Amino acid sequence: MTTAREIMTEGAECIGAEETVLEAAKKMTQMGVGALPICGTDDRLKGMLTDRDIVVKVLGVGKDPAECKAGELAQGEAVTIGADDDAAEIMRTMADHQVRRLPVIDGHRLVGVVAQADVARALPDPQVGDLLEALSVN
Repeated sequence: MTTAREIMTEGAECIGAEETVLEAAKKMTQMGVGALPICGTDDRLKGMLTDRDIVVKVLGVGKDPAECKAGELAQGEAVTIGADDDAAEIMRTMADHQVRRLPVIDGHRLVGVVAQADVARALPDPQVGDLLEALSVN
Protein backbone atom coordinates (compact mmCIF):
# COMPACT_ATOMS: atom_id res chain seq x y z
CA MET A 1 0.00 0.00 0.00
CA THR A 2 1.20 3.50 -0.83
CA THR A 3 2.37 5.55 2.18
CA ALA A 4 2.37 9.27 2.87
CA ARG A 5 6.17 9.26 2.67
CA GLU A 6 6.01 7.96 -0.90
CA ILE A 7 3.58 10.55 -2.26
CA MET A 8 4.26 13.65 -0.14
CA THR A 9 6.01 16.77 -1.30
CA GLU A 10 9.22 16.83 0.71
CA GLY A 11 10.95 19.78 2.28
CA ALA A 12 7.86 21.67 3.43
CA GLU A 13 8.87 25.12 4.59
CA CYS A 14 7.19 26.54 7.65
CA ILE A 15 6.14 30.05 8.42
CA GLY A 16 7.09 30.93 11.97
CA ALA A 17 4.21 31.58 14.36
CA GLU A 18 5.77 34.98 15.14
CA GLU A 19 6.19 35.96 11.48
CA THR A 20 3.56 38.19 9.94
CA VAL A 21 0.81 37.13 7.58
CA LEU A 22 2.34 39.50 5.01
CA GLU A 23 5.62 37.55 5.22
CA ALA A 24 3.62 34.33 4.82
CA ALA A 25 1.86 35.68 1.73
CA LYS A 26 5.20 36.66 0.19
CA LYS A 27 6.63 33.21 0.94
CA MET A 28 3.56 31.53 -0.60
CA THR A 29 3.99 33.65 -3.73
CA GLN A 30 7.71 32.88 -4.04
CA MET A 31 7.12 29.16 -3.55
CA GLY A 32 3.99 28.98 -5.70
CA VAL A 33 1.93 27.31 -2.95
CA GLY A 34 -1.45 28.01 -1.38
CA ALA A 35 -0.66 26.89 2.16
CA LEU A 36 2.18 26.82 4.64
CA PRO A 37 2.62 24.92 7.88
CA ILE A 38 2.85 27.22 10.93
CA CYS A 39 5.71 26.23 13.23
CA GLY A 40 6.42 27.54 16.72
CA THR A 41 9.78 28.52 18.15
CA ASP A 42 9.93 24.96 19.52
CA ASP A 43 9.88 23.64 15.90
CA ARG A 44 6.52 21.99 16.55
CA LEU A 45 3.68 22.26 14.09
CA LYS A 46 1.00 24.71 15.25
CA GLY A 47 -1.34 24.59 12.26
CA MET A 48 -1.69 25.36 8.58
CA LEU A 49 -2.08 28.79 7.04
CA THR A 50 -3.88 28.93 3.70
CA ASP A 51 -4.28 31.69 1.17
CA ARG A 52 -8.01 31.55 1.97
CA ASP A 53 -7.25 32.14 5.67
CA ILE A 54 -5.36 35.28 4.72
CA VAL A 55 -8.25 36.61 2.65
CA VAL A 56 -11.10 35.66 4.98
CA LYS A 57 -9.56 35.99 8.46
CA VAL A 58 -7.22 38.92 7.85
CA LEU A 59 -8.06 41.05 4.81
CA GLY A 60 -11.80 40.39 4.90
CA VAL A 61 -12.12 41.66 8.47
CA GLY A 62 -9.84 44.66 8.02
CA LYS A 63 -6.76 43.38 9.87
CA ASP A 64 -3.33 44.56 8.77
CA PRO A 65 -1.35 41.60 7.34
CA ALA A 66 1.89 43.37 8.27
CA GLU A 67 0.82 43.37 11.94
CA CYS A 68 -1.10 40.08 12.25
CA LYS A 69 1.06 37.09 13.25
CA ALA A 70 0.70 33.76 11.45
CA GLY A 71 0.35 32.01 14.80
CA GLU A 72 -2.84 33.96 15.51
CA LEU A 73 -4.49 31.99 12.71
CA ALA A 74 -3.47 28.54 13.96
CA GLN A 75 -6.64 26.93 15.28
CA GLY A 76 -6.39 24.14 17.81
CA GLU A 77 -4.31 21.06 17.12
CA ALA A 78 -3.14 20.64 13.54
CA VAL A 79 -4.55 17.73 11.57
CA THR A 80 -1.57 15.62 10.47
CA ILE A 81 -0.69 12.25 8.98
CA GLY A 82 2.18 9.98 9.92
CA ALA A 83 4.89 9.43 7.32
CA ASP A 84 4.23 5.68 7.27
CA ASP A 85 0.41 5.91 7.23
CA ASP A 86 -1.16 4.36 4.15
CA ALA A 87 -3.26 5.93 1.44
CA ALA A 88 -6.53 4.75 3.00
CA GLU A 89 -5.65 6.61 6.21
CA ILE A 90 -4.68 9.72 4.22
CA MET A 91 -8.04 9.72 2.41
CA ARG A 92 -9.98 9.03 5.62
CA THR A 93 -8.21 11.86 7.46
CA MET A 94 -8.74 14.33 4.61
CA ALA A 95 -12.42 13.42 4.36
CA ASP A 96 -13.09 13.37 8.11
CA HIS A 97 -11.49 16.78 8.66
CA GLN A 98 -12.46 18.32 5.29
CA VAL A 99 -8.86 19.30 4.47
CA ARG A 100 -7.05 19.21 1.16
CA ARG A 101 -3.52 19.33 2.56
CA LEU A 102 -2.00 17.28 5.38
CA PRO A 103 1.34 17.96 7.05
CA VAL A 104 3.34 14.72 7.22
CA ILE A 105 5.00 14.05 10.57
CA ASP A 106 7.79 11.61 11.35
CA GLY A 107 8.02 11.51 15.14
CA HIS A 108 7.56 15.20 15.97
CA ARG A 109 9.33 16.46 12.85
CA LEU A 110 7.57 17.89 9.80
CA VAL A 111 8.92 16.02 6.77
CA GLY A 112 6.48 17.05 4.03
CA VAL A 113 2.93 17.77 2.96
CA VAL A 114 0.44 15.52 1.18
CA ALA A 115 -1.98 17.50 -0.97
CA GLN A 116 -5.15 16.31 -2.62
CA ALA A 117 -3.30 16.46 -5.96
CA ASP A 118 -0.58 14.11 -4.63
CA VAL A 119 -3.26 11.60 -3.68
CA ALA A 120 -4.94 11.96 -7.08
CA ARG A 121 -1.67 11.19 -8.89
CA ALA A 122 -0.87 8.17 -6.73
CA LEU A 123 -4.16 6.31 -6.47
CA PRO A 124 -6.52 4.54 -8.87
CA ASP A 125 -9.34 6.67 -10.31
CA PRO A 126 -12.23 5.18 -8.25
CA GLN A 127 -10.46 5.98 -4.95
CA VAL A 128 -9.66 9.50 -6.12
CA GLY A 129 -13.29 10.02 -7.08
CA ASP A 130 -14.39 8.93 -3.60
CA LEU A 131 -11.97 11.39 -2.00
CA LEU A 132 -13.06 14.29 -4.23
CA GLU A 133 -16.69 13.54 -3.45
CA ALA A 134 -15.98 13.45 0.30
CA LEU A 135 -14.13 16.79 0.18
CA SER A 136 -16.81 18.45 -1.95
CA VAL A 137 -19.67 17.78 0.46
CA ASN A 138 -19.42 21.18 2.14
